[in-house]
Amino acid sequence: MAQRFRGFFPVVIDVETGGFDERKDALLEIGALTLSMDETGQMSIANQYACHVEPFEGANMDPKSMEINGIDPWHPFRIAKPEDIAVRELFRFVGKEMKQHGCSRAIMVGHNTPLDLDFINAAAIRNKLARNPFHPFSTFDTVSLCGLAYGQTVLSRAAQAAGLEWDNAQAHSALYDATKTAELFCAIVNRWRDGIGPVWS
Repeated sequence: MAQRFRGFFPVVIDVETGGFDERKDALLEIGALTLSMDETGQMSIANQYACHVEPFEGANMDPKSMEINGIDPWHPFRIAKPEDIAVRELFRFVGKEMKQHGCSRAIMVGHNTPLDLDFINAAAIRNKLARNPFHPFSTFDTVSLCGLAYGQTVLSRAAQAAGLEWDNAQAHSALYDATKTAELFCAIVNRWRDGIGPVWS
């Protein structure tokens, strides 16, 4: 893995939020998956971390965003963690697996990655977490990769173009969207590994 991505350890991330402003809007869910590579260079999903996150004090939650993600931040059975604990646990999860693969830095993989990276970085700064394992600005964005490989940029359409199952009822769950993003990333990397070019429907 360390050789495949020049020392970077790819970690697939999806977040659900209360809007698009990482400084003001709440971070509400985190889904993260690590990847592994077998002796032939084929990539697959390895382990996962997921949690519900309590809105930080004074956080904004845009009604339109909340309608889309369907999250009730105050549901009694939500079992959410304070933001500082949730992000600290994520960093420990990533750091442990990154070291096992001999990588020096994590690189975020996501669908429209800037939003996910901005929210994780903002939460780290807000909670004074110094050991952020992710590269501060470089990412692998599956929007671009799926546009190249499948001619689709919307996550659900790209997944279907790749022959993956898609359940609209589970969409906009951080772990579900991260899982589908991870499956797409592995499918694209493996296609190029096998010398198979892009496919357009």
